[in-house]
Amino acid sequence: MTLTLQQQIQQFYDASSGLWEQVWGEHMHHGYYGPAGTERKERRQAQIDLIEELLAWAEIRQAAQILDVGCGIGGSSLYLADKLNASATGITLSPVQANRATERSQAAGLEPRSTFLVADALAMPFPDQSFDLVWSLESGEHMPDKRQFLQECYRVLKPGGTLIMATWCHRPASPPNPPLTPDEQQHLEKIYQVYCLPHVISLPEYEAIAQELGFQQIHTDDWSQAVAPFWDVVIGSAFTPNALLGLLRAGRTTIQAALSLGLMRQGYQRGLVRFGLLKGIRVAD
Repeated sequence: MTLTLQQQIQQFYDASSGLWEQVWGEHMHHGYYGPAGTERKERRQAQIDLIEELLAWAEIRQAAQILDVGCGIGGSSLYLADKLNASATGITLSPVQANRATERSQAAGLEPRSTFLVADALAMPFPDQSFDLVWSLESGEHMPDKRQFLQECYRVLKPGGTLIMATWCHRPASPPNPPLTPDEQQHLEKIYQVYCLPHVISLPEYEAIAQELGFQQIHTDDWSQAVAPFWDVVIGSAFTPNALLGLLRAGRTTIQAALSLGLMRQGYQRGLVRFGLLKGIRVAD
């Protein structure tokens, strides 16, 4: 029986999240290495710096109710709850991730202000206008319907609330830019297969969707240079004895993903894979 995309994503993260935490820590996202990607720093610090830089870029200084879409094991959710003295809700398709995030919130003494659920980001189980901040850090690439995803983010935002999204994109491919070549499309298809992605789109396409849905004060940016060194660091640490033992225990899909890390590094090097940022505000209806 063929697994649905949701089942593939769930199983991928159920299998790989324990290894990621053991070897690379709680932040399951890129690191930030300065605007030009030239700053040398410890990888976990780079991941924390990415969160801080995103908050500064979006000019977020406070938020009472935060939704972390694609929360992993709660790395960003708990960091934001603590930093902003906020309540954070995280959603993921992986029960393993949701359970581990809950354990980590208890250990950090943040359980009263943090909740983690297994939920579909395309049909969120929240009332309209529930959150001041919707945070999506490297989850948009997993969404089969990008418009429905942004529409749900808009729906659950309170008037005046902010969406911050950082996601994998491909390079702009609409005029005056040339269309994706067959070789570029093949490269992307390999990434999709390994990381359980339906497809990615360009940052200008995300911006057009956000405008159509009614987001205001939209701001976008491309941080590809700033985050690209992350893949060199991860590749360098993926084949230590500790990591290799964990890979064998995690199973075939995780091993395949580890062996394919170079696809992302090469994608950045050739300018095909991009790290796109989008900020939008929901104004009063």
